[in-house]
Amino acid sequence: MPNLQLFHVPDRLYKALLLLFAFLLPVETLRASQDVQTYTSQGLVVADYQVIDLPGSDAIDLLGLRYLLQLNDWLYFGLGAHAPLVRGDYGGFMTLDATLHAQYNLYEGLFIDAGATVGGGGGGSSIAQSKELSGSGGFGIGYIGLGYEFDDHVSVGVNYAYIKFEDSQIDSSQVNFFVEKAVDYTAASYADAGKIVPALVKLLGTKEHILTFEMNNLFQIDPTGSNTKTVNTIALQFSHFLDDANYLFVEAEIGYKGLPLYNQILPGAGHRFSLTPHVHLYGQVGIGSGGYSPDLIDTGSGLLVYPKASLEYLPGDDFGLALSGGYLAAPTGTSRNYTLGAALNYHLSGAKNGTAGGRTFKGFRLSVFPQSELNVKVDGASHHDVHMLSTQLDALLNPHWYFATQVSVAYNDYLGYPGYGEILAGIGIQNRYTPSTRFQSFFQLLLGTNVDGVVFKPSVGTTYTLTDSIAFYAQVGQIMSVNSQDLYREDRPFSATSVGAGLTYRFSLP
Repeated sequence: MPNLQLFHVPDRLYKALLLLFAFLLPVETLRASQDVQTYTSQGLVVADYQVIDLPGSDAIDLLGLRYLLQLNDWLYFGLGAHAPLVRGDYGGFMTLDATLHAQYNLYEGLFIDAGATVGGGGGGSSIAQSKELSGSGGFGIGYIGLGYEFDDHVSVGVNYAYIKFEDSQIDSSQVNFFVEKAVDYTAASYADAGKIVPALVKLLGTKEHILTFEMNNLFQIDPTGSNTKTVNTIALQFSHFLDDANYLFVEAEIGYKGLPLYNQILPGAGHRFSLTPHVHLYGQVGIGSGGYSPDLIDTGSGLLVYPKASLEYLPGDDFGLALSGGYLAAPTGTSRNYTLGAALNYHLSGAKNGTAGGRTFKGFRLSVFPQSELNVKVDGASHHDVHMLSTQLDALLNPHWYFATQVSVAYNDYLGYPGYGEILAGIGIQNRYTPSTRFQSFFQLLLGTNVDGVVFKPSVGTTYTLTDSIAFYAQVGQIMSVNSQDLYREDRPFSATSVGAGLTYRFSLP
């Protein structure tokens, strides 16, 4: 197979797209404030914890984090992840999963819940042992239990859960404990994106939110694992402000060079210091899980602690540029790292998103879909199809352009091992949506990483309106390794045709 020098081939295309982007971005950004019909969207933020006994090996404990969108009085659907904390030696084990959850009130605050989770992922104490622990990577969870909701809409409870990874050691029933918090916020139709709500209109839950895309570097301090390189990563962080200064966040980070597919997920809390109207200092601490396999980078059981500071400059209301530095440590392992990164902050909604005349509604699409990579070639040799669970979040910049992030995790093996994944980000262009528009077609260019390094993915697709907020979603594209500047393994150039279809949830936030 010919060597794909992708950084050289699309050079003119990149320049043309940037010029087109600059030309279109100011067009039709804001519309008049007439007749925005808002509604209250409800959901649950859930954390659960379970310890799984393994035959012939140390037990693994899993912390699950997920957001569940309420579909009706008792049914929810959402996305989440699982990762280990303090048991065994499984740092870097990680999953992406989707959950259908039912919850019914029995008496006052007492409720019964049940649900099913499917997804993909994996890991182990070493690359070889990951086959035994995670099998092919596909898994399912079923659970049923009881919970109690307190007056502040915080609930606690216990479930009896069964979890099984295909062809693996994980095939077990156990008790898990959960905590959930009900959340409400104001939303509007996807068609209302770009409209302005007058400043006098009071809206529920219009706290500020920030989506951060960061290029980060982990500089290892006296590493004891076999991988001693600096790990270059891509990080995505979502921050929810409780007031003007304090916020909660969740960060997902994945390696693209030095140790491709190194991964971590960290929830935490932070504080913002406003030095001037355009300069902000952020301080935050995350506690979560991550790594790759402890023989390569010793994060032990997976537990990570990550204090970090960043300095942001805001040239306007929506986008901020930031530099960050931190210290990442694994308390149950030997991994210690200094970090240094550069980030783009997109202020999605809330206090910082407004004009003197009010708040602007911004449009979003959240798509969940199975995705298959067909005609897979690795170093010129044919490989079987790779099947993944994928989710993509699109944030509209104006009616024609959007910023996209896509995360995928395989539920079958790649080169005989579990845990293949991709994380991608980029820009897309589409036809303008109106309530009478049934089809909305798009073209997008995404850049990111898979298990062996940097990949490039152009794709086209369409959405077909089913209801005001739900649409059928489909995309097809080509994914290719970027074989230049040591951004991909020389012995594993990768290419595949990508096909996916599922559902999209569309909405706008003030």
